[in-house]
Amino acid sequence: MLLTVKELAEQLHIKPATLYAWAAHNKIPCLRIHGLLRFDRQTIHDWLRSFGVSRHNQGLVIGRPHRTSDSVDALIASAKRAAYTAHHGETRPKSSLIGKEEDDGAREA
Repeated sequence: MLLTVKELAEQLHIKPATLYAWAAHNKIPCLRIHGLLRFDRQTIHDWLRSFGVSRHNQGLVIGRPHRTSDSVDALIASAKRAAYTAHHGETRPKSSLIGKEEDDGAREA
């Protein structure tokens, strides 16, 4: 069975939007089926292992619901570090998205 964006996002503890961004930049292996993203469990398992696996981590199994371990968390953290770049990732918006306070003469403290 293939994983949906929602299913894989839950397993990796990331937002679905992050998976879409990674797929758009070819940072995660995926299948595009009639415009839908799907992920092969074994391919994702191998992809996570490519970020570095110790002998302790080799029992990793993708797809078991609600199973979290330190080794899985370490692999996910490593994958996130490799996939995020300085130009793409989580950012904080400015105090105003349109900059209206600048036009009014207000200054940010």
